[in-house]
Amino acid sequence: MDLSELFWSASLVELKNGYVEQGDRYLCLLCGRQIEKGIIYPEEGVLYEAEKYMRSHIERAHQSVFDYLIDLDKKLTGLTEHQKSLLRLFYQGRSDRQVQAELGIGSASTIRNHRFVLRERERQARLFLATMELLKEKDRYAPGFVNPHQTARMMDDRYNVTEDEREEILRKYFSEGTDGPLKSFPPKEKQRLVLLREIAGRFERGRSYREQEVNQILQAVYHDHVTLRRFLVEYGFLDRKPDGGQYWLKI
Repeated sequence: MDLSELFWSASLVELKNGYVEQGDRYLCLLCGRQIEKGIIYPEEGVLYEAEKYMRSHIERAHQSVFDYLIDLDKKLTGLTEHQKSLLRLFYQGRSDRQVQAELGIGSASTIRNHRFVLRERERQARLFLATMELLKEKDRYAPGFVNPHQTARMMDDRYNVTEDEREEILRKYFSEGTDGPLKSFPPKEKQRLVLLREIAGRFERGRSYREQEVNQILQAVYHDHVTLRRFLVEYGFLDRKPDGGQYWLKI
């Protein structure tokens, strides 16, 4: 199961923590970093056992789980930029009057109304989650959809892909198997998404690659490695430094 699948299947508690326990290790849901149990980890003169070190990693690498989640695409969170600004200030412990002064909107009572609306959304979300869980128990005909990767930069109909469609696309374009070369690179966005996600699996999580190394990996997949590299970045599977000197896997 890849990182995106783990992310979307995590419980509410695991999402709040930002990591899951997997056998003899802890795995960061935000970047895939793995911390092995039974080892003492030194960090700036302090010794940490595995779980505390994972929490320290999240703070150092991601600031907080809240910061990571709030920065996800609007299509994933359902939050407007205005709501994100409010939530960030609430998270920082600002009072209604301080929030009003910083954002320059309405009055303190306006901010209280925003808090009420957000709390209402929370209640609605809880009921919706419960409803969907009950539906899963009864809906025998619901197709299995491929979960979007949480680093996706564009969320639209191209992510409307079932597991069966995914398998069909992979068989069609990787005629020698998914470890082999790509037969062609299709123009349809949905097909590209499936193929790029599979190709991203050829990169190691937590490792930085020079552009030459990225090109070498992609040349074994398809002759137009430049196009693959560009779309891997554009779709949020890979990230890179502004000068293109280093690349790394985001999912």
